[in-house]
Amino acid sequence: MNAAYSAMMGKGTHDYREDPRNAEILINVNGKIVPRAEAMVSVFDSGFMLGDGVWEGLRVHRERIAFLDQHLDRLFEGAKAIDMDVGIDRAMLERRLYETLDANGSSEGVHIRLMVTRGIRSTPYQDPRVVVSPATIVIVPEYKEPLPETVEKGIRLFTVHVRRGDPAVQDPKLNSHSKLNCITACIQATKAGADEALMLDPQGFVATCNSTHFFIVRKGEVWTSSGDYCLGGITRGTVIDLCRDADIPVFEKNFSLTDVYGADEAFVTGTFAGVVPVTEVDGRGLTEARGPMVERLQELYAARLATDVAARSRP
Repeated sequence: MNAAYSAMMGKGTHDYREDPRNAEILINVNGKIVPRAEAMVSVFDSGFMLGDGVWEGLRVHRERIAFLDQHLDRLFEGAKAIDMDVGIDRAMLERRLYETLDANGSSEGVHIRLMVTRGIRSTPYQDPRVVVSPATIVIVPEYKEPLPETVEKGIRLFTVHVRRGDPAVQDPKLNSHSKLNCITACIQATKAGADEALMLDPQGFVATCNSTHFFIVRKGEVWTSSGDYCLGGITRGTVIDLCRDADIPVFEKNFSLTDVYGADEAFVTGTFAGVVPVTEVDGRGLTEARGPMVERLQELYAARLATDVAARSRP
């Protein structure tokens, strides 16, 4: 294992303990399963060259990929929106995912990055008409589990100057490879000593975080953004549904940092770690660890996750 790989670890909600098995994983590149060191794409690939593609982060639980239908819906809808032909249908893509897991002997504690780009271009140029190959499809399954202390004790956020953009500029609902907006937000937050960035929308209302979705709890109510300036999060939507099913008042609405600073609790959601408490925003302390609402939602989410995979067949 080289030093560069040994140093690789996530931050914030993506904190994980290094697993030596990841140095030897097998990766699926266009249907061919190869060792990590041999997994490569062309320098003319649309994703490398221009960030032209869509992707999904997937979680493996009890030998099944959780909430896979929703993730594939989002992937294929995103591909359609950017006029990109994935090249294979959903059933074939699902088979590739499980073939990759089986080749690695993976059944639990795995996070998959599924990436689809427009393919190889004949020359460095934006126009998709210079694409000369089918879409590039890469599946990377790594052994990663969120740290228990992150899930229990939470993370700190810092509000950055980088805004979530107008959909007429680059629609934040697209889960595209073009993530520089979120990367610059992440950089500012980490330079400020926080774990993740809290981002505002063009009007100054709270939108989302750089890699997760943000919620606050006020007087027994759960609030999240209107959703106009954030990705249609799978875990975000699941938590909203859980609140409604459990008769917890939940609202998708505009709210400001003033509402955040005065909140009783806050949390973020994401495929990797599920529901994670936020203990501090911009130096304002909210809770020392997870509060009662976050703990309840973590329990409800764990039950929904178990129900989803139990009902899911695999090819």
